[in-house]
Amino acid sequence: MKTVEMPKMGDTMEEGKILRWIKHEGDQVKKGESLAEVETDKVNIEIESFASGILRKILVPEGASAPIGAGIALIGAPDEPLPEPPAGNGSAKTATAPVDREKGAKTTEAPAQKPGELLREETAGYLQATPQQAGVQTIPIAESHGRIFISPIARRLAEEYQMDYTRMQGTGPNGRIIKMDIEAALAQKQALPVAPAPVQVPAAEAAPAAIETGEVIEIPLSAMRRTIAKRLSQSMQTAPHYYMTSVIDTGKLAELRLQINEYAAKDPAPVKVSFNDLIIKAVALALVQMPQVNVSFAEDHLIQKKQVHIGMAVALEQGLIVPVIRNADQRRILEIARESQRLAELARTGKLRPEDFSGGTFTVSNLGMFDVDSFTAVINPPESAILAVGSITPTPVVVDGQVVVRNRMKVTLSSDHRAIDGATAARFLQEVKRLLEEPFGLLL
Repeated sequence: MKTVEMPKMGDTMEEGKILRWIKHEGDQVKKGESLAEVETDKVNIEIESFASGILRKILVPEGASAPIGAGIALIGAPDEPLPEPPAGNGSAKTATAPVDREKGAKTTEAPAQKPGELLREETAGYLQATPQQAGVQTIPIAESHGRIFISPIARRLAEEYQMDYTRMQGTGPNGRIIKMDIEAALAQKQALPVAPAPVQVPAAEAAPAAIETGEVIEIPLSAMRRTIAKRLSQSMQTAPHYYMTSVIDTGKLAELRLQINEYAAKDPAPVKVSFNDLIIKAVALALVQMPQVNVSFAEDHLIQKKQVHIGMAVALEQGLIVPVIRNADQRRILEIARESQRLAELARTGKLRPEDFSGGTFTVSNLGMFDVDSFTAVINPPESAILAVGSITPTPVVVDGQVVVRNRMKVTLSSDHRAIDGATAARFLQEVKRLLEEPFGLLL
C-alpha cells in the first residue's frame, strides 16, 4: 500500500487544499495520471500519481487542507488490506476541515458519509508528518535498484546547472528528487539561493464568500491573499527601501518599436512588441553591466546571481502575478515579446505552473497602461530591487533654449539599502536610461 503525500509546490507553501478529486475510490490509477486538483498559496494545480494501482482510500476530502508531506490518499492492489490508523499522539499533522462561511467557523460535525468521502476524524490518523519534523526516512537513490526518481522540472534544472543528481537523496514521495532538492544543492554548492515564489497570485483562485455582519462586510482572506499580506509586510519591515526616480525621453524608443513591429508583422509567426518588452530588455542588459544590483541579501553575505531572470508583473482582477522571463539578457526582443505574451495569457487563464513564476532576480512593474504617472513598488524578496514604470506623457521641456513637447516616462527604482548603495542604484538607473534613450543598443 502506497501513501500519496501532499507535495510541496512552492517555497512558501505550507499546506494545500483539495479542490476536487479527479480520481475516486475504486478507480484504476496509472503512474503520472492526475489524481486531484490542489489549491496552494500561489496556484491551483493538478497533482500526479507516483504509483500505479487502485485508489483504495481518500484520506483528505474535497474542501479540506493538509500540510506538506501529509498523506492524502492510499493506492494499492484491489485485495490489499487497508492499514489501521495509527494511534493518535498529537504529533501527526492533521487535515483542516472546510470552513462554514455562514457561521464563520470550522465544521466539526459532518453529515452522513458519502461514497468517496471520509470524515475528518477518520482521516486524521493516516496523515503523516513531514520528513523535516518527524524524521520520515527518504529512499536514497543508491537503494532504488539503479532507477533514478526525479521530476521533469528538477531534471531540467539539474541539467541547466550541469549538476549530478544521481547521488542525491530526494525529499519527495518515495525518495523522488524534486525541484526543491536541486535548488537546495545549488544554494550549498554554488551559493545560489533557493528563490521563493513571487508573492503575487494567479487568476485561478475563486474569491472567498463575504460575510455580512451588521454595517460591514467581512471578506475572508484566501490562502493566496494571506501570502501577499505576509510577504509584502515582511519585505517592508526587513528591507530598508529607498527610491530613485528618473525621467526618460521615449522618442527614439517609440521609433524603434514602430520599426520592429513593422518587421515583425511580416514574420511567419507575427508578434507585437510592447514598450514593456523593450524595458525588460534594457533592464536585463543593465544588470549584466552592473551585476552588483542582481543580488540577494543573506545576513552575513551577499549572493550575486549569474543568471538574469526578469519578473514581469501582470495585473489581474484578483491581484498581481509575476511570471519570470528567464535569461532575458540573452533573448532577442522578439523572443522576449513572445515569451511575455505567452506568460501573460497563462496568468490571465490561471494556467501558470510554479516554474513559470519562480526564480526571478529582478522585477519590472509597469502601470503605465493605467495612466499612472509614477509610483513606488515593494521589493519582491529575495530580490534587492524592483523598477516601477509609469505612463508615457507629452511633457514640455527646454531643448536648446526652446520649449518643446517630448514624450517622457518616469521610472522609479526601489532598492534594498542592505544590499545596494545609493551610488550603485543611481549608476544602474543611469544605464537603464541610456539604453532606453539610445535604444539601438538593445539590438546589439
